[in-house]
Amino acid sequence: MEEGLKLEIKADQVPANKGHYQRLVKRLMYLAHTRPDIAYALSVVSQFMHNPGEKHMNAMMRILSYLKATLGKGILLTKDDNYLKIEGYTDADWAGDVGHRRSTSGYFTFVGGNLVTWRSKKQNVVSRSSAEAEYRGMALGIQELLWLKLLLTDLGYPPKEPMKL
Repeated sequence: MEEGLKLEIKADQVPANKGHYQRLVKRLMYLAHTRPDIAYALSVVSQFMHNPGEKHMNAMMRILSYLKATLGKGILLTKDDNYLKIEGYTDADWAGDVGHRRSTSGYFTFVGGNLVTWRSKKQNVVSRSSAEAEYRGMALGIQELLWLKLLLTDLGYPPKEPMKL
């Protein structure tokens, strides 16, 4: 998707083939399990499955073009001496949903330098500032980091150093 593109449903939009659009979203959701780089773009285009327009289909085609240009990419697992190091990265936009003014949060978590979980989610409430939106995103990321720490501890591999966010 183009940077800064705001998709919305308009009354005068040129309709796209709904069935074709829905099948593409379904297939990309399956692919997103190994291609986290399309997770956010996919979460945006999937919001318009009930009434896709030409702009939405163009955004979908841009995702497909990106995938074609990056065929050799995917999740790479590496061996690291510090295999229990837990790191997380979070980000949020502010009022990115044009229709409802809700923000979107996302996080990526790494264990031993390897990507293990990621998520992009629209926030349930309208944030009054970008700081509030970022704070809610950090809370979501910290929740995941704590879960990973408890999981590793239960498996008999307690992390030896503090987690990084």
